[in-house]
Amino acid sequence: MPRFRYALALYLLCSMALAAEPRARGLGIPFDGSPGPLNAITDVAGVTVGQVTLIEDLQDGHKVRTGVTAILPRGRGSYDTPAFGGWFALNGNGEMTGTAWLDESGQLEGPIMLTNTHSVGVVRDAVIAERVHAGGADASGYWWSLPVVAETWDGDLNDINGFHVRAEHAAKALHDARGGPVAEGNVGGGTGMICHEFKCGIGTSSRRVTMDGQTYTVGVLVQANYGLRESLRIAGVPVGQYLIDDRIRSGNNAHATDTGSIIIVVATDAPLLPHQLKRLAKRAGMGLARMGSFAGNGSGDIFIAFSTANPAALRDQPLQQASFIGNDHIDPLFEATAQAAEESIVNAMVAARDMRGEGGHYAMAIPHGQLIDLLKRFGRYQPPH
Repeated sequence: MPRFRYALALYLLCSMALAAEPRARGLGIPFDGSPGPLNAITDVAGVTVGQVTLIEDLQDGHKVRTGVTAILPRGRGSYDTPAFGGWFALNGNGEMTGTAWLDESGQLEGPIMLTNTHSVGVVRDAVIAERVHAGGADASGYWWSLPVVAETWDGDLNDINGFHVRAEHAAKALHDARGGPVAEGNVGGGTGMICHEFKCGIGTSSRRVTMDGQTYTVGVLVQANYGLRESLRIAGVPVGQYLIDDRIRSGNNAHATDTGSIIIVVATDAPLLPHQLKRLAKRAGMGLARMGSFAGNGSGDIFIAFSTANPAALRDQPLQQASFIGNDHIDPLFEATAQAAEESIVNAMVAARDMRGEGGHYAMAIPHGQLIDLLKRFGRYQPPH
């Protein structure tokens, strides 16, 4: 079987297996706030997600454990109509391309792509090529494009210097992007990722907020690859101090440092201006802190937020008008962002499965049974509905 078809078959099998597994709430983990119907970033109307997962054992002994995740703010319409956006680096030992223009213009022009550290370039180029192929360029026949591509490092489990992510993988993630449920754990850009020294990856969640009679949705998607075991907290329980077996990064090294990263994507249908979306992006760090992260010197903790509201104000007319929520009314969206970011990370951990990869490295998924026992011990278990 050709390599790409083999990887695709594995992805489909993994997706079916993951769909049958409980998410964090299904294990009895309590969270604040009210999620949307899917409890996913795709609860924000128009947002689509596509993922390509690459898992392969090569004949030369190397292991491919990587992929690409695409988030399109307006689905296929993302190529034609930008979205107001803002970004924030809690700690900048990482990469998110296109942020200089995002800061300058306040507009997110196209998709957000997630992959591994050494594949940022090929994914960025692939997004430009897809936009050119989509047509509608100016008279020169070329699009001017600065795609947003973010990364975390999967080199513990993946042959990261083998450059296995190719342009066709990024293109497929874009073409396959859909609404509906989002696969989590060992999928897409999160395939080879680890957080708090447990297997981790992609996770998502959402919150619905009613403000002044209007209901808005905040959705979050994370690619989680950060953190140390001892600091891990779930629903306020210091589980990392109890679940100490099979540590991939630091063993029993008391001087271990946080050298991982996390990308957090925040979507909302609430009408917000770019400076307000930057503020929203910052609040994703509050959810990260609830998990026990301190955003160590070696970590790339980079967040981006966008709003699907105000499409008519983003059509390049001489005079634009946009509605927005007043700053004195924005707090419920801040709270929803922190809540959904926290749950997205836990969902990524719960959905992940044990993985052995490059160099024989092994990452254990968080043991569900032991986690439930700890929640009960600390009085934080909430029986699933």
